Amino acid sequence: MKKDSIFVAIDDSKRTLVIGTLRPGSDAPEVRSIPNEPRHLRRLCERLKREGAVRVCYEAGPSGYDLYRQFTGWGVPCQVVAPSLTPRKPGDRIKTDRRDVTKLVRAFRSGDLTPIAIPDEASEAGRDLLRCREDVQEDLLRWRHRLGKFLARHGRLYREGRNWTQRHWVWIRAQHFALPALERTLQEYVFTVEQLLARVAALDQEIATLAETDGYRERVGWLRCFRGIDTLAAMILLVELGDVQRFTHPRQLMAYLGLVPSEDSSGDRVRRGSITKAGNLHVRRILVEAAWHYRHPPRLGAALARRSAGQPPAVLRHAWQAQQRLHRRYRHLVGRGKRAPVAMVALARELSAFLWAALSQAPLAQAA
Repeated sequence: MKKDSIFVAIDDSKRTLVIGTLRPGSDAPEVRSIPNEPRHLRRLCERLKREGAVRVCYEAGPSGYDLYRQFTGWGVPCQVVAPSLTPRKPGDRIKTDRRDVTKLVRAFRSGDLTPIAIPDEASEAGRDLLRCREDVQEDLLRWRHRLGKFLARHGRLYREGRNWTQRHWVWIRAQHFALPALERTLQEYVFTVEQLLARVAALDQEIATLAETDGYRERVGWLRCFRGIDTLAAMILLVELGDVQRFTHPRQLMAYLGLVPSEDSSGDRVRRGSITKAGNLHVRRILVEAAWHYRHPPRLGAALARRSAGQPPAVLRHAWQAQQRLHRRYRHLVGRGKRAPVAMVALARELSAFLWAALSQAPLAQAA
């Protein structure tokens, strides 16, 4: 990074941008505040560009990538940096926007910041669609609980099988109350749950349509060869991870997903703890859910055989090796006394390596 550039760091909020500027030869950042409006930012950017080359950074957060796209559109290099990897002094207990942007711009010039990968607008739109589906699913879970607890409070308990099956829904719709207020409450709960179920189904259809587009069809087919991964899980993995080839080794992907053990070692003392959980929560959850399928012995069922038909031999080889390796690993860990949930995290970590190999090496094998 050129030291004779003008380095700019931004601490953004809803209405105000706090901007720290470091000019060549100066160690004292100039800090100012401007309204969070494109015209004010454009005016400041043009004024700095007249003085020399400008480089901009800001921390990833609720504002997304809008500032990044504004600066790149104006021809100014911009980096979005990972907040969790920004250097911080443990003894510094005072936090203000001005102090934050001062530390950020100094770390930017010294090269101590870690930029994140920026998705294009189409990939970001797909990611937002998948996250919208997760939000609706969470709402559905909450309203199902509310409906069940409401019925339980009034002595209506379903004891004939599992909840939310067709038989359970027939039983729910057969419930009635003599008091109008209770009957109205039941109707609202049932109506809301049915609406959310319809919204989830509609979003699933939209996601399936998106999975058939050119940008996703091939890679979704590769991922569906793995046990425990179908269209929805494959799309979550793809939109959240982006291009996995930016990870030169699967261990980098494991660390990015927060699936590696934490460590606090010093001198002769070596202490490792639980996983760091420092990465992408959505991908980590999908991998752990998929890992539960590998507790069963390796086999190619009818559904998996249909999904695997016509896929590259390299991907099929990785998928079968994953079944063999992960089931063997599961039996080893559980046999040594590890609890099943702990073993699943270990399997998820290794599953990420098989997925990395499939997504990274299948294109090379096809090209050859």
